Amino acid sequence: MESFTVTLDRIGVGIAVLLVRDEEEININIPLILLPSGSKEDDILDIVITRDVQKTEAAKERVSTLLEKLKNKN
Repeated sequence: MESFTVTLDRIGVGIAVLLVRDEEEININIPLILLPSGSKEDDILDIVITRDVQKTEAAKERVSTLLEKLKNKN
């Protein structure tokens, strides 16, 4: 699943509760700052999740390099 639709169920202190439209027993809590400007309760939102292979590999390489430096320090 790369994209899905949610309903903005409610807004709490700094948190929004989203209900996945096809599976309304699944809820997602996210910081309000991640919502589009002007979002309000009962709005329907589209969520898109993509996997960034290049950034993942770059992060792994960076961590690997740091670990090697730490090992070589001793």
